Amino acid sequence: MAVLLVVGYVWPEPKSSAAGSRILSLLQMFRQQGWEVIFASPAEKSPHRFELSQWQIREEQIQLNDSSFDRQLRAWQPDVVIFDRFMLEEQFGWRVEQQCPDAFRVLDTEDLHFLRSARQQAFKAGRDLTLQDLHSEQAQREIAAIYRSDLTLIISEAEMQLLTEQFKVSAELLCYCPFWLDGKTAENLAPFDQRQHFVSIGNFRHEPNWQAVLWLKQQIWPLIRKQLPKAELHIYGAYPPPKATQLHQPKEGFLVKGWAEDAATVIQHARVLLAPLPFGAGLKGKFIDAMAQGTPNVTTAVGAEGMTEQGLWGGLIGETAEQLADAAVLLYQDQRLWQQKQQQGIDILLKRFASHHHQPRVWQQLMAVRQQLTQHRLTNFTGAMLRHHQHRSTQFMAQWIEAKTKLAKLKHSIATQETTDE
Repeated sequence: MAVLLVVGYVWPEPKSSAAGSRILSLLQMFRQQGWEVIFASPAEKSPHRFELSQWQIREEQIQLNDSSFDRQLRAWQPDVVIFDRFMLEEQFGWRVEQQCPDAFRVLDTEDLHFLRSARQQAFKAGRDLTLQDLHSEQAQREIAAIYRSDLTLIISEAEMQLLTEQFKVSAELLCYCPFWLDGKTAENLAPFDQRQHFVSIGNFRHEPNWQAVLWLKQQIWPLIRKQLPKAELHIYGAYPPPKATQLHQPKEGFLVKGWAEDAATVIQHARVLLAPLPFGAGLKGKFIDAMAQGTPNVTTAVGAEGMTEQGLWGGLIGETAEQLADAAVLLYQDQRLWQQKQQQGIDILLKRFASHHHQPRVWQQLMAVRQQLTQHRLTNFTGAMLRHHQHRSTQFMAQWIEAKTKLAKLKHSIATQETTDE
């Protein structure tokens, strides 16, 4: 039986983030093909994590900067290794190449971290994004990880275009891998007149979500509330910090609810979803959830990036607080427009994110590259060159950290023994 090893940044939390749902879809694809799957992570297991054992997936704890991972690799002998985000490829990629040189190495970016960071930097500086923002040290690291990998999964067509056109990354190294769904919306969608209030949802640990909440509280919601004095905004999200819960103001209709056990349930009863993301990258799972529940949304161009269908969107788009507030009020009050945007959202799900469009294609590309892996690597000289240099520097750093840790433990053991002898 072929073996897939996924080196995870965190343990999957599908109820906390879209990234958690997406990695599960990849794991499920391999399980459906009869593969043995091992999910390994250096992160602590959280109470909200998905129980992988119910899918007969092994869970393994691994250590950073520790040769114990080498021994684990030799025992597992994976045929394919997926690195969840580029930082994990940096940390563990050289060990995989040393211990399992024939393993097919795949990077899953989730979203392009350097793009999100560049947009965040421009946002904080109050200016437009520049090429200088994009050409950052983080971009060098992330794109280097793409070259070192045999294939990289890219969640957004917009990010595919950025990599191939701006950074001249070969399309042969990339695989478009968005969210994929069964193509169905929820049954018995509540009609316009049976819904009320606004909803906003997103993991508070994700900076774009937090900035969206601040923007809502400070500028957008007061403008909406002035026109709709009885409306409420219900804000949900995993891991709300005290600075978020302190924004809870029932008299203003601004209700910070925190953790949502089931995102679908809270979205399906709302009339409009608000997600004014000032920056970000990748695809936003909240819109997939909203469209599946027939709930139109109001967001920014960045929020809808990579998800529109021929310019159509399952909601309205604005860039300023005034534009977003006016769009929210219009969508909340205009039943005909609301129904039109609801249908456009459903069409987007069917045309852009149905599993039968993507899963077979992704699987075919993965297996095609794996079957021709030697020849594929010969066409990627840049990757071979980067692996040569990066692996040496990363290897020496990791071995130095490991030796330093062992020395500290030894000194502590000696000091403890001397104290005991006295």
